[in-house]
Amino acid sequence: MRKRYPAVAGYFYEASRDDLVRRIEWSYQHQLGVGRLPLKDSQRDRSRRLFVAPHAGYMYSGPVASHTYYNISLAGNPGVFIIAGPNHSGLGSLVATVIDYLWETPLGEVEVDSELAKAIVRNSGYLDIDDIPHESEHSIEVQIPFLQHIFGNNFKIVPIAMAMQTLEAARDLASAIARAVETLGRDVIYIASTDWTHYEPHDIAVKKDQGALSYVENLDPEGFYRYIEERNVTACGPGPTMVFIYLARLWGYRRARILKYATSGDVTGEKSWVVGYASAMAEP
Repeated sequence: MRKRYPAVAGYFYEASRDDLVRRIEWSYQHQLGVGRLPLKDSQRDRSRRLFVAPHAGYMYSGPVASHTYYNISLAGNPGVFIIAGPNHSGLGSLVATVIDYLWETPLGEVEVDSELAKAIVRNSGYLDIDDIPHESEHSIEVQIPFLQHIFGNNFKIVPIAMAMQTLEAARDLASAIARAVETLGRDVIYIASTDWTHYEPHDIAVKKDQGALSYVENLDPEGFYRYIEERNVTACGPGPTMVFIYLARLWGYRRARILKYATSGDVTGEKSWVVGYASAMAEP
């Protein structure tokens, strides 16, 4: 089994175990965070299966991410987390997962659920097995220490990097995930990794992002995609977000709830040039 070493430790988050734990706990306790540390022994609540989280450096997006991960802690450990994020490099297959890997962070190693990854590939017209998109991709990597902080290393992952972020690719991937999970009898939580408007003034970013998030709340993928195209909303993970919406519809959810929205300007005070962050979950 191969090992995927951290690509952004010491950059997006602290490289030492102790410092990383302190940063994660700072995220929860920040004034924009959830205000309390996550629970670590919750019974599994299978109504909590679908989440959205940001993926910037923890010093910027960690407080917003804490809202997703606190609610994941309430959900309990499903055993497998499917984490989909954008492919920022654009290298390799347009929609890609990996098999036979251990993913390492400063908090330890987690294994890829190769059986589930292969099953999703078999059911998808787009998903390939390709290491290249994952080698330096941060959008998936930064989610894992938050999960390890709650569950130790007692879970597996299926990482999916999306360079093709169209309605068709998202619909296909959601269907493939749903069929594979049902066939194998897996209990999973899906996490869509995305940041929102990039490098615009705070007020403009907030207005654009709130409009986009209203379509997420209403589980309207077509309206969401049309809005971000027409309004030039520079969210970097529309594909994973649309997979979230399509899965919610396939699994019988009625709407999504925005747990927290803020911009980098809310954290740093610099509001002339911000990035938007949101946490969300699907609700029955």
